[in-house]
Amino acid sequence: MALVSMKELLIQAKQEQYAIGQFNINGLSWVHAVLDAAQEEASPVIVAASDRLIDYLGGYKTVAAMVRAMIEEKRIAVPVVLHLDHGRTVDNCLKAIEAGFSSVMFDGSHGPIDQNIRDTKRVVEYAAAYGVSVEAEVGTVGGMEDGLIGGIRYADLQECKRMVEEARIDALAAALGSVHGNYQGEPKLGFEEMEAISKAVSIPLVLHGASGIPPWQLQKAIRLGHAKININTECVTAWTAELRKTLADHPETTDPRTLLTPARSILKETVKNKIREFGSNGKA
Repeated sequence: MALVSMKELLIQAKQEQYAIGQFNINGLSWVHAVLDAAQEEASPVIVAASDRLIDYLGGYKTVAAMVRAMIEEKRIAVPVVLHLDHGRTVDNCLKAIEAGFSSVMFDGSHGPIDQNIRDTKRVVEYAAAYGVSVEAEVGTVGGMEDGLIGGIRYADLQECKRMVEEARIDALAAALGSVHGNYQGEPKLGFEEMEAISKAVSIPLVLHGASGIPPWQLQKAIRLGHAKININTECVTAWTAELRKTLADHPETTDPRTLLTPARSILKETVKNKIREFGSNGKA
């Protein structure tokens, strides 16, 4: 199956009140694990590459070719979106689109709202010719994202409305209390603000920094319009713990396959568990 836009997938998820998981890839093992998990759970899935990791992963074209080839080799039959996460510049988003990504996020949330809307609109207009979906962010998700630390700044309702109306995006990441990385204490999402924004903009919402948020809060966020939920920290934590265990159990082993296969397996199980938690299993 060819890569698809996430637009129609998210509209359906929002209508039926489930969410599609975005799982960031950090290497070849992640592509294996995420695709296998989605296939086994009969779930649509969003495979994402963070813009800050593109060079590490080999470039936009390499990432797109790797995911497309893996879909073909594994005969993956569920809908797969290849998404650029936190595109840092308009040009980077355009490069990802040209390379074959089927969805992009332009993240202009750290600048003035007028500039954010103007730059996002440029990406939307370019993406339209390729059938590529576009996500934007308003407000600031806190915590650490690829080595950068930021504080939480709640999304403003009027700014959210402007972004949707003027840039005509497909999905909105409205920052409402979530953080990238690990939480200190129990997360507290802004549900009142979330409900108001969801009603005002009507398009699917995106929850960034969802690792570690209790299931009851995730379910409430889904009911309030979140159709895309991003997971990375839970996956890398599970992968790292399993790799450390394997290294400790097999100190003499130098075979990469022996060392990395258990970590890939636990990564797949982590993704499957999140798919079930979001309710997208069986929705492909």
